[in-house]
This record gives sequence, C-alpha cells and structure tokens, in this order.
Amino acid sequence: MAVAVPPHSETMQPHVAVLSSPGMGHIIPLLELAKRLATDHGCQVSFLNITAEASAAQTQLLRAPDLPPNLHVIDLPEADVSALVSSETPILTRLSLIVRENLRCLKTVLVDLGKPNALVIDLFCTQAFEVCEELSIPVYSFCTPSAALFTFSLYLPTLDREVVDCEFVDLPEPIRVPGCSPIRPDDLLDQVRNRKSEEYEWFFLHVSRLPLAAGVFLNTWEELEPVTLKAIRENPFYHLLPAPPVYPVGPLVKETEPITESDAECLTWLDNQPPDSVVLLALGSGGTLTAAQVTEVAWGLELSGQRFIWVVRAPTEDDPSATFFNVGGEANDPKAFLPDGFLERTKEVGHVVMSWAPQVAVLRHPSTGVFWSHCGWNSTLESMTHGVPMIAWPLYAEQRMNATVLAEDVGVAVKPMADPGKGVVTREEVKRVVSMVIEGEEGKAMRHRARQIKESAAEGLRCDGGSSYDSLSRLANDWKVN
Repeated sequence: MAVAVPPHSETMQPHVAVLSSPGMGHIIPLLELAKRLATDHGCQVSFLNITAEASAAQTQLLRAPDLPPNLHVIDLPEADVSALVSSETPILTRLSLIVRENLRCLKTVLVDLGKPNALVIDLFCTQAFEVCEELSIPVYSFCTPSAALFTFSLYLPTLDREVVDCEFVDLPEPIRVPGCSPIRPDDLLDQVRNRKSEEYEWFFLHVSRLPLAAGVFLNTWEELEPVTLKAIRENPFYHLLPAPPVYPVGPLVKETEPITESDAECLTWLDNQPPDSVVLLALGSGGTLTAAQVTEVAWGLELSGQRFIWVVRAPTEDDPSATFFNVGGEANDPKAFLPDGFLERTKEVGHVVMSWAPQVAVLRHPSTGVFWSHCGWNSTLESMTHGVPMIAWPLYAEQRMNATVLAEDVGVAVKPMADPGKGVVTREEVKRVVSMVIEGEEGKAMRHRARQIKESAAEGLRCDGGSSYDSLSRLANDWKVN
C-alpha cells in the first residue's frame, strides 16, 4: 500500500502524524490540535483517518475545504469489522476492536510517510505504542477528556490492586485520587463499573499504557482544573509512576463550522431574542433520552415559558449513546415523539432542530443564556470558551464526573434532580432549573463565573505568553531540533 507523502518545505518543518479513534468527541479535539500544529507552530501534519464505520459527520468534518495546506488527511484502508462488532457491542469495546483491526496497516503507513518526527494518538489507539517502538517514533497521547479523568486513569491500576472484594461503585467512601477532588462512586464512568466486563478490560488496557507515552496533551488549562494540574506537577504519586510529561494545551475546540440552510434559520431566530434569554438543549453527538424523559423535558420547557433551542432526536429506551456511530445520519420526525401540540404551543418561544445544530455559533451568540448539555468534554469546553453556564445532564462515559466537577468545583453548572420513584427528571424540576438559571440569582452567579473562565481560556491561548500556546510551542520546537 502506497501513501502519498506530504511535501516538506526547504526549512524541514517537523512532520507529525495524528491518529484518532472513531467518534466526534475524539476526532474534533485531535483535528483542532492538528490545525494548531500546522498553522501556529510550523509543522507538516498527517491526520490518519480510520474510515471503518465512520459517521456522516466525521466524513464531512475531515473533508472540509478550509483545512490548512500543510495538514493532509490520509484515509487508512478500511478493515472489515462486521464479524466482530454490531450495534449491540458496548461502545468502548466496539471502538477498540475497530481501532485494532484498522491499525494493522499502521507500520506500513508510517514508513511510507517517511517516519514522522512524532505520532499523537488518543486514549484508545494504544496499539500504536508497539509499532512506533519498532520504528523509533515517539508517541504522545492526547487525553481528550478532562485532566480529572486522566489522573483517575493513572490511579486505576493501583485502585484495581487495592480493592479486591467489591466493585468500585459499591465502595462506601469516595475514591481519593492522589491530590485531586474525591470521586463519588455514583459518578464513576461506565467502563469501570463492572470489572468482569469486556469494557473494563479494554479501558484498563488502554490507561495502563499511558506511562509509555513520551508526553500527554491535556485539553484543559490552569483556571479550569487548577487542583488536578497542581497534583500532577507536585504529588509524589505521579512522580513515582512515573507519569509522562504533561502539556495542558486547551481549550482546543471548533472555532467555526459549516452553516446549512437549517442552521441559518436557527441563527436568524436567535437574532430576534433578548440577551442571555435562550436555553440551548443539545446532548452531544451520541446522546438520546427515553420517551418518558422526552415528554417530561417538553412539558417542563413549556411550563417554564423560557425561550429555547432544542436539538431533538428520536428517543431510545436502553442506550443513551445510541447515535454515537451514526451522528449526522439519523432522520427524525419530532411530531412522532413530542407531546401532541407541543410544537404549535411553543412556536413563539421555542425553535426545535432535528438531530444537529450549529452549536459553536449558538453558544457564541449573545442571546444564549445557558447550555443544557450532556457534559461531554468537547461541549463543556465550547460552553466555557464562550462564557455560557450549563445545566448538567450526563448520559454515559465519564459525563457524571464532569457534571459534578462543573457544578461543585468550578461553579458553572447545576444538576437537575431525578425523581427516584419515577426514574425521570420531572417536568416540575425541569421548569424550576430552567427558570432559575435564566432568571434567578444562582443563574446570574453561574454566568459571572462562566465569563471569568472564558477570559482565562482566551488568556491561555494568546500567542504572546499564553500558557497553553507556550506549552505546545515548546514541544513543537523540540521536534524541530530532533
């Protein structure tokens, strides 16, 4: 298999390959890192694209016409995984099997590229370590979730050895990751809740390889996660592992996105709303609700009387990540699952969008007052970058951890309370929370704090002394020397 080698300039720019596992939550931040390396730090970048089971949104993103000229997307030959995975395969197991089968060509690809100066991978592409050791190519890991999850991941092998008589979720006390805020067992990510599961085996395999990295990129910055970053720098536990060097380079988020005709209608509607008055309800690239919860959300929004943009998807009963591998490809008719008459009764204050919205443009808009989010890390960073507080509605993966950090440590989010008897967040609770964030004093305080975080994010990315900019610049300079 021959791979087109990106042209190098006469100054021999460093050549960096970037490899992401499937899923928009992984591809977006790694593509943004690739863009920064290409445009701000003088690197030639090859973005290695795993095309197997690629979503429509992934394909559209990587075919964008405005990518930098020194960033080349290289499609890896597609491996047939149909005998290994199905729609019933748990999400991390499915991801890991797709990656494993599609990286069998990695050695050939890297050799054909002329052996890049470095390879950057995400957390679930760790098969690359063996290949790159053979080729003497340093591998850097990009931890696309929070720094809090990164430290938990470094601590997991120790926790696994020490806790032998129960599951982590059954522990009577919070888990005390060295130097970090304690994690309540109820907030643990899905993949570590059953140590006998294949999901746990895959997660444990990937995170146990983190110390093999030449360095780790973190999509965060000092003001957002100060306690965790201080722990990584100063706590003896991480020095003794030893943990690899850490480079906080965030926030790396989408700055622009294509605007469709439907998107333009949404933004025009937003132009006609007062400042800080609109609730954006969007649950990420993979998130869905049950039918009962969709009904309660609809009634709660209507009863609140607040303005809203709702990105709706058909409900699912047993898989809140149902659209992870199909984002951008699903079709919905909201009248089929929203309460009768809801669209007509709320047409003066609400705008319902099918499946996907121009999230960055909506969050940037001055009329947006709060982001009702699943608390995926990309969406969280987009909200913070634009100074928008959040209603935290975690669905899967590490989102419960993120929600707690945002609400209790950072002070920019509120978590609605589910009714334990009904198994849903009721319409009354939806009404209370939405009204509080838009009109109440607690909402004003959250908005003020979110705007402080926004200012610190911009400061970190400044090219004349910003901490995140300098962190990436130092490493790019090292690649030039080597």
